[in-house]
Amino acid sequence: MSAMFKITLPDGSLREVPEGTTPGDIAAAIGPGLAKAALAARVNGEVRDLNRPLEGDAELALITSRDEADALELARHDYAHVLAEAVQNLFPGTQITFGPATEDGFYYDFAPNPERGPFTDEDLPMIEEEMRRVIARDEPLIREVWSREDVRKFFEETGETFKAEWVMELPEGEPITMYRSGKWMDLCRGPHMASTGKLDPQAFKLTRVSGAYWRGDQKNAMLSRIYGTGWLNKKQLDAHLTRLEEAAKRDHRKLGQEMNLFHLQQEAHGSIFWHPKGYLIWRALEAYMRRAIDAAGYREVKTPQVMDAHQWEQSGHWGKYRENMFVIPDEVPNTEDEGPIVSNDAEWMALKPMNCPAHVLIFRQGIKSYRDLPLRLYENGTCHRNEPHGALHGLMRVRQFTQDDAHIFCREDQIVDEVRAFCALADRIYKDFGFTYAIKLALRPEKRFGSDADWDKAEAELRNAVIEAGLATPEYGWEELPGEGAFYAPKLEWHLTDAIGRTWQVGTIQSDRVLPERLDASYVGEDGERHRPIMLHRAIFGSYERFIGILIEHFAGKLPAWLAPVQAVVATIVSDADDYAREVVEALTAAGLRAEADLRNEKINYKVREHSLAKVPNLLIVGKREAEERTIALRPLGTDARQEVLPLDALIERLKAEALPPDLR
Repeated sequence: MSAMFKITLPDGSLREVPEGTTPGDIAAAIGPGLAKAALAARVNGEVRDLNRPLEGDAELALITSRDEADALELARHDYAHVLAEAVQNLFPGTQITFGPATEDGFYYDFAPNPERGPFTDEDLPMIEEEMRRVIARDEPLIREVWSREDVRKFFEETGETFKAEWVMELPEGEPITMYRSGKWMDLCRGPHMASTGKLDPQAFKLTRVSGAYWRGDQKNAMLSRIYGTGWLNKKQLDAHLTRLEEAAKRDHRKLGQEMNLFHLQQEAHGSIFWHPKGYLIWRALEAYMRRAIDAAGYREVKTPQVMDAHQWEQSGHWGKYRENMFVIPDEVPNTEDEGPIVSNDAEWMALKPMNCPAHVLIFRQGIKSYRDLPLRLYENGTCHRNEPHGALHGLMRVRQFTQDDAHIFCREDQIVDEVRAFCALADRIYKDFGFTYAIKLALRPEKRFGSDADWDKAEAELRNAVIEAGLATPEYGWEELPGEGAFYAPKLEWHLTDAIGRTWQVGTIQSDRVLPERLDASYVGEDGERHRPIMLHRAIFGSYERFIGILIEHFAGKLPAWLAPVQAVVATIVSDADDYAREVVEALTAAGLRAEADLRNEKINYKVREHSLAKVPNLLIVGKREAEERTIALRPLGTDARQEVLPLDALIERLKAEALPPDLR
């Protein structure tokens, strides 16, 4: 007689089922509607296939499309498998590697048949049609458990060298799952929906092809990565494609070129060439942030770009972060031969990937008393990180960047007050830029420095500060993220929402007991003994480069007047107004406004289009009448308001008010 399992459903009801029963069987027993709607099951909190037999007493929740997050993850995983099957159907000799679900879709990496060559965007429509045929066949997705050796033999016999290599790195003796769809098979952890027919054939789109190295290593084979977006229904897909179209219009790389703000080129991979107009935005942000940190009691410092490797070893970064550091020898190289030669005796140094160890060294200069705390050290600190070429993306992912970085050295009894004050500062700054945000608490990762007791304290302090600030609420998207903290500290994260609903993780504050210990930072307490300070790492912009990129996309280039590189252009209709236009520019400049004149012999409509493309917030049009009457025809950017004629003095006062930074109003 088979064993009986007790299964608890979400409503608290209990069902006894025999061994071998699947969640799909329970869905069918409840009703045909649920059996049809069920996509997978959550068994004791773990998402599993509907047809995987239950293994004992369990809490069971059936997943349907109403459970959108789980359903989307399943669908995107399945789309990736269908993509791989379709590609191998169409292009024999193509090897498969891996294809995960992503935030809004999926991708799969392929090793194309060498005789055919890499895939291109022109291949995508044909692959989409084959994917729809695979979905229409409604093949069951069957989970099978194999031994590692059997998997290796299968992939070697079928010419799948990448999979055969990968499987041998899995622990010996560990059961490995394979998924079968008709005659096609793939190595996969799962879970999957019951069959390919559960996918909506009109709810996905392949978007692009790019190159990707096998296992992310430039020394390995170059693969073809096919990206797609996948959803539960066509309505969701259409809404997403509309968002993508809007995002493309707002792409900071495109707008940066049109507005003449910056450029990138291969002579400096991952570093930005700031043009005069782009650097004006930077300077306006820098001045704004300096006013904010000065008012909040920070002291600005500047630290070296290059530091000895021993310092990075002591801090722990050398062991945890060395592959992302630019390392240089501490000697003059031999340049007599074709290239510089470094001796084997050279000591190593590194361009700093972060500012925190240098700030500890400043703190250690001189004896600190408990009365000196909190000590808030701020730096517009330029850092370098050796990001892979393929990961670089405009201003958003760079190798050289400048952080609005600060470290607060404080006593344990000051932590909650300092974090709460930072929350208030961040709130004001983000609201000045028109952002809403969510706050997340990233908790201890599996690999970390420090004791569990210290992590317990640090996590509780951050949590309590947010609670006292009144921000640990659904309104602020409060959420705790297990395993997402840094290796040395838990952190609060600020996730901004932009004008088209995208989220960007920007600000952070981390409560760190590890680095002061490793770098021997101390202060003299009220008891006359040495104590370790707590070190709060914090940033609001994150980096100037990325924050400027976010602002450009958030405002679609139409920056607020106080940030606009050119706040007004005086454009003439006829040459008779040239002298008056120059006089207007001089008056605007004297009033502290950034203004230019456009005196070219072009039609006014041409000038309007050109300066609108450059996102100049105010176009001031002058002709013979305006020159005679000493007035200006004001045409603001992107508004439906009719052109307004104003006296020069009144116009200047209006533009000065608009161009005033929000913290000075």
